[in-house]
Amino acid sequence: MNARERFLATMDFEKPDIVPQWEFGYWAGAVRRWYEEGLPLKVGIPTREEWPDGRAVFHNRMMGNPGSPDDYDIMGELSMDKPTQRVPVTCFLSPPFQEQVLADMGDFYKWSDADGAVKLEDKTRVSMPKWLSWAVSGWEDWERIKAERLDPSLEGRLPRDWESWKQQARNRDYPLLIGDVQGFYGSVRRLLGPENILLAFYDHPDLIREMINYLADFWIKLYDQVLEQIDVDAALVWEDNCYKSGPLISPAMFREFILPAYQKITSLFRSHGIKHIIVDTDGNCWKLIPLFMEGGVTGMFPFEVAAGMNVVEVRKAFPRLQILGGIDKQALARGSEAIQAELECKVPFMLSQGGYIPSVDHTVPPDISWDDFRYYRLLLKKMMGEPVRKG
Repeated sequence: MNARERFLATMDFEKPDIVPQWEFGYWAGAVRRWYEEGLPLKVGIPTREEWPDGRAVFHNRMMGNPGSPDDYDIMGELSMDKPTQRVPVTCFLSPPFQEQVLADMGDFYKWSDADGAVKLEDKTRVSMPKWLSWAVSGWEDWERIKAERLDPSLEGRLPRDWESWKQQARNRDYPLLIGDVQGFYGSVRRLLGPENILLAFYDHPDLIREMINYLADFWIKLYDQVLEQIDVDAALVWEDNCYKSGPLISPAMFREFILPAYQKITSLFRSHGIKHIIVDTDGNCWKLIPLFMEGGVTGMFPFEVAAGMNVVEVRKAFPRLQILGGIDKQALARGSEAIQAELECKVPFMLSQGGYIPSVDHTVPPDISWDDFRYYRLLLKKMMGEPVRKG
């Protein structure tokens, strides 16, 4: 079976020859450490100046940013599957705001990003930035962005080689997804800011409701045009609307403001034959899983262990939820015994239930050695049922 066939069989709770061998991704600092510890350098990654240690290197495009570098050396050394790819349509602001450094402040940059936010950020990007301003501060900003950057026309949103890309994608042996940054809490937060959106649910509920409803209609019109031209294997929605202890908004607020939008967009996906609709949200999402599923979502990731997400308990509570991730990154840093214990208590049970793709529960940090990461992947491969090559 190829990667596409394995993915579809796994998502359908069938038994592939082996479940897809994927990872979420790695901090660039981890990959650079691994090169020093024995990972053969054949392709490499960009320099620190081009790609700081705190930026991610991705294997799986379901989980990673299409603009990030790939982990070709890790993928090849550990014989991992071809990763997912995404339909190359710009699905948020078009044109984006211009990214530019506004001031060099020694160890920090003050810069504006593609979403129109201005931030102060450590040049290594190993910590969260300090945000200074956001693209939307009220109705006037929102109306301007709708008019200038959120037109659902495909003009300017497709690559120049769209026609040849479509032909190549029709003969693919990897899973193809539609979706990127879209999510109803996540995208509104990108425009308002993480504090402002929480206040706006109370102070400006009409603005929040209008933004969510407009984005739902915008994506339906945009994706309907794309899906008339190409079939895909799954849809991806990015949210990040939870933190370590629970959701950033209550289930009641999710039901009132966000659930109707999910029901609309997942209906569009299903009308185009897409059975698998997967949400990316970090943190403790226990209270929102039933609402996501009610909204038409079929799977989720990455199930961060430090946030209280145990995939065995999630599977027992939600037998038909597709689950990706859930392997504790902190266990990998504690050596082979901890790695073995972590895998043994989760992977055999999860594989027996189906609908599960194991991987680390977020980006692999640089405190994990190459020997320990390699041990983890080879032991995982053995549990999946594939003979481990020697050497």
